[in-house]
Amino acid sequence: MYKLDRNHFKMQSFEESSNQTEYWKSKTVGERFKAAWYLICSAYNLPYTTDIKLDRTAFKMRKNG
Repeated sequence: MYKLDRNHFKMQSFEESSNQTEYWKSKTVGERFKAAWYLICSAYNLPYTTDIKLDRTAFKMRKNG
């Protein structure tokens, strides 16, 4: 599980910011998605480890014809 490192939320120079970009470019796409999912779960107070199912009762679709 990822842990939020609050040291990254400080004023940065352009050089430090560029280093962050290089860091994330060095990660695989899967690692970037995992980090993004962790941030989304943190922002919306969702459980990180459990799968979230789509509530299909909220939407209905009819076939044409």
